[in-house]
Amino acid sequence: MRVNLEKVPTHIRGLDDILEGGLPRGRTTVINGGAGSGKTLLAMEFLYRGALAGEPGIFISFEESTEQLRQNAAALGWDLPALEQENRLFLLDGRIKSDTLISGKFSLKGLLAIAAGKSREMGAKRIVIDALEVALRLFDEPRQVRSEIHLLNDWLQQAGLSVILTVRPPSRGGVSIYEDFFESMGDCVIVMDARVADQISTRRLRVVKYRGSGFGRNEYPYVITNNGIHTAPISTVGLRHKPLGEKITTGIPRLDEVLDGGYRRASCVLFAGMPGTGKTILCSTFVAAACSRGERTLYISFEESEAALVENVLSAGVALRPHIESGHLRLLASFPEAMGAEEHYSRALEAIEELSPAHVVVDAISACERMGGKQAAFEYLMRLLNACKERGITVLLVNQTIRKDDFSEISGIGISSMVDTVVRLTYKEDYGEITRLLHILKSRGSRHSNQKREYVITDDAIQIRDLYFGEGEVLTGAARQVQEAKDLAEAQRLDYDIQTKELELKQLHLIREQMNSGFAARTAIRGGKAFRRRPDDSGGER
Repeated sequence: MRVNLEKVPTHIRGLDDILEGGLPRGRTTVINGGAGSGKTLLAMEFLYRGALAGEPGIFISFEESTEQLRQNAAALGWDLPALEQENRLFLLDGRIKSDTLISGKFSLKGLLAIAAGKSREMGAKRIVIDALEVALRLFDEPRQVRSEIHLLNDWLQQAGLSVILTVRPPSRGGVSIYEDFFESMGDCVIVMDARVADQISTRRLRVVKYRGSGFGRNEYPYVITNNGIHTAPISTVGLRHKPLGEKITTGIPRLDEVLDGGYRRASCVLFAGMPGTGKTILCSTFVAAACSRGERTLYISFEESEAALVENVLSAGVALRPHIESGHLRLLASFPEAMGAEEHYSRALEAIEELSPAHVVVDAISACERMGGKQAAFEYLMRLLNACKERGITVLLVNQTIRKDDFSEISGIGISSMVDTVVRLTYKEDYGEITRLLHILKSRGSRHSNQKREYVITDDAIQIRDLYFGEGEVLTGAARQVQEAKDLAEAQRLDYDIQTKELELKQLHLIREQMNSGFAARTAIRGGKAFRRRPDDSGGER
């Protein structure tokens, strides 16, 4: 009979998904990470959130003082002193005093005895031993190191606590005499790594071992936010997406007709086009319409500040400022280079969780490569789209293309499988002017027009013009005006011809009437002569 391993949730966003439920309850987890990787923060968050959930814990530090730990936690909004007063958290300073080092009488026994007594008193369920390698470096002989590690391992097994040991790997080229012991002690081993690539700092987390349990086997990005660790596993993408909903208006009645009613709710709509085609205005028009209905919207801008965006679309008759002031619209503006892709994603997700928007706009996804390359941009967009689709949020993406007729640019950074509707905006040069054309390339789960349509950007937003056909093509701009003039001239000529023919017919009709009238008169005259009496030969009358 199969028995599932009991687990203790970390309550750290995304980590429990990777661990398929949490860390092993009553067993040891080893977190291995270099300086700045956030291993101490992760361990403290494990205790802090566990204490809030009703599982008291103990933190033993060999590197930082308890006061430093409290200050660091306070910067994240965590009130450790309050939990200490309620006996749900205990901070134990394990740093070695100088007189102890001189006497050479250091051992973990005394520290573990204190921890055992406090554990019984507070009913502890969790314990963290931070920077254990600092204490083990104090021993001169490998035999002493092995002895202390075995002592610690025995104590942890008997205590029955859910344990996190944080250790730092040896410096480059160095060899650790106790690293193998940590690997064998841990039922779960997690490696945290901080690295710099292309001048952008990123952090990665990987589970290398988990006895008796499955786990996410990829390398996962994580960020340190203003309220703790946050990681977003990509392994769940596409598994919990909400189905597409009802049609919602685009904010432009004629575009609604082209799309057979508008965009589908919970869909992903991509606007692709060269600079100046009106992509941002199209998005802003939709946003204004949605906010007017009372639906909240998050607008993520990588190319314009809030003030610039509001002012620019106002010139086209789209007013966003009232919706910002009402709280229905929130703008999140930043340069892509300002932080890594993980930080951008975490920032967006926090805004989504705070605002609970019905719609999210990303303007423009073509700028996302500046977060750290194409792969980083792909991961950012996939995670963001996944988070939105799981929540039933409609997503509008703006993609700035470079070449007019290059269809390979339209889908952006390899995310075409997540896009439901593609609106392509292009230029057409003819008769010495440039006109704009709109074309629906696809609209998943919906009928739509497949014809190119001319549109103009006016003081009253975007106006889509009626179709006008020439010889085998849709005519726009000056070409349309020329053809309209030709059609008008031809219509006038035909009208003149018709009027001429009608006049001729009238004349013929009059002539015919006159002829008929003359014929009738002559017939009447001849008829009168035929019936006149005349004398016969005898002098009488007939």
